[in-house]
Amino acid sequence: MTLWFVFALMTVAAIFAVLLPLGRSGRAQNQGSEVAVYKDQLAEVERDLAAGLIAAPEAEAARVEISRRLLAAAGTEAAQAPTSSLKWRRAAAVLALAGLPLVAVGVYMPLGSPRLQDFPLAQRERGSGSGMAQSLENLVVQVEQHLEKNPTDGRGWNVLAPVLQRLGRFDDAVRAYRNSLTYNGESAERRSDLGEAIAAAANGVVTAEAKGEFERAHALNADDPKANYFLGLAAEQDGRKDDAANIWRALLAKAPEDAPWRSLVQSSLVRVGGGAMPALSDETVAASKDMNEGDRNAMVRGMVERLATRLKQNGDDVEGWLRLVRAYLVMGDRDKASVASSDARQAVANDAARLRQLNEGLKTLGLDG
Repeated sequence: MTLWFVFALMTVAAIFAVLLPLGRSGRAQNQGSEVAVYKDQLAEVERDLAAGLIAAPEAEAARVEISRRLLAAAGTEAAQAPTSSLKWRRAAAVLALAGLPLVAVGVYMPLGSPRLQDFPLAQRERGSGSGMAQSLENLVVQVEQHLEKNPTDGRGWNVLAPVLQRLGRFDDAVRAYRNSLTYNGESAERRSDLGEAIAAAANGVVTAEAKGEFERAHALNADDPKANYFLGLAAEQDGRKDDAANIWRALLAKAPEDAPWRSLVQSSLVRVGGGAMPALSDETVAASKDMNEGDRNAMVRGMVERLATRLKQNGDDVEGWLRLVRAYLVMGDRDKASVASSDARQAVANDAARLRQLNEGLKTLGLDG
């Protein structure tokens, strides 16, 4: 009788484990996502380079590879959206509540027994290990076999291409992206993905062919973040750091505050010596063209001072503090940058997450400790 009581408790626990996620609304915020991991990896590369643990060429290659993965992960997360409705959640809850105990009893009766011996450990180990990787490879093989018989299936090529790229099969990914364009039609996203795969196949170098794809993507959508980032990277690799800085500044000016790739672009901008000035509106940029050097500098300093005043009133804005520190560094006022970093640490001292984010950003700017 005790055994069946334990089984009943386990069943109730399983039902609540199923019902709990169904009762939640909105999109879950996953702090341990791929985007966060890649951001940490970029910061680690900068720290190792500053400490002299790795050479500059190795650091550059690592940045490019991690940047590629970050953009791919950011694009994947941005494409996800909640689709469940209250009606379907309720139906699933009722199904779980009524069906789970019946299924458990139905499976246990013919197969289960309290006297059943444990499964040998050696056999269990043989069934694990690289099971997940093998499963993914099997799925890829199945999709490839399907596409051999149905080469005009644009949706299949669209699904296969990013998986091949994640597996490191860059040449195959390039072919898949080309077929996706052929059978799905032109889009800025597909052109950018193709350019990224071509660059990945060239060990992170934005070749002339890859640059052509990014330029086509930019022509289709001037605000495509991946195309703009890699066009800036191409300029940097060509030695045109000022052009790269201008491209990335324009990208940041239009970027949402919560864009997952914002910190990547900011660190790239710092790398080419472009800093990261506060974003200017289109009207301000247009007006600044008619100003002389002195008036333009005065306008920028005025914007920086307004940002500093706002942060004194609301000190929880970590990104705002980092923009302020960068602005002072670009203007050559390192003393004010140091004071601003100290004020920022005091403002977020009671929030561990914000303090950690601030310290990571300050390390990237060379203001550690």
